[in-house]
Amino acid sequence: MSVRLETDTRGVTTITFGRPTAKNALDAGLIAELTARVADVPPDARCVILRSEGDTFSAGADVDWLRSTVDLTPDENLADSRAVAAMFGALDALRMPLLVRVQGAAIGGGAGLVAIADIAVASGDATFAFSEVRLGVVPAVISPYVVRKCGPAFAGAAFVTGMRFDARKAEAVGLVASVEDGHHDLDAKLGLFVQAILLGGPTAVNAAKRLVRDVSGRPADEVRELTALRIADIRVSEEGQEGLRAFVEQRAPRWRA
Repeated sequence: MSVRLETDTRGVTTITFGRPTAKNALDAGLIAELTARVADVPPDARCVILRSEGDTFSAGADVDWLRSTVDLTPDENLADSRAVAAMFGALDALRMPLLVRVQGAAIGGGAGLVAIADIAVASGDATFAFSEVRLGVVPAVISPYVVRKCGPAFAGAAFVTGMRFDARKAEAVGLVASVEDGHHDLDAKLGLFVQAILLGGPTAVNAAKRLVRDVSGRPADEVRELTALRIADIRVSEEGQEGLRAFVEQRAPRWRA
């Protein structure tokens, strides 16, 4: 098994790639496993961490897998592409926050996994590239997530050049939330983000993630009623009432007890 899933007593689920000798490159097997593991995430998990073993987060497409696609028929190629799209779609559809830990290289589809994250933390030596054009193809499946995360100007330049960029550039364009010098610091920062998520109400945290998706790219007047309804509904919910009462009474809410 190349992909493992574990959930701790806090409700934090960790999905780990275990192909370090292959630089955690994506192939049909890993794609199928990752899609299956995402389906196994407990619906009440507080957040999901995506990480990998070894010195490389993911080197993109596996060479042998790419070689095998050369002789595929158009229908077989479409089926293969749909499987990749389904994997990214499953991760993107997670209701709870997705955090990604990035060490070393994140190339092609590996960088696409970073783009799906709500919060990505990278080591200072991390490098990124959307290098598909150098193989004569395009980053089609991951493009919606990259454009959503970093904007069309950056995505256009990164896609057409295939150039590598470092962790600081990734932070500047919003691909990652934080860059840490050492791997120990990387894990510590990831832990801080997890702890912050656990302080929030479980329903509110998930609703906040959905809210960003629902208002993104839309003018304020178009979503005014939607946002008013969201805050009104959550205020009268059991969790909202508990959180507000806990604040007034200067005590911890039940989800932190």
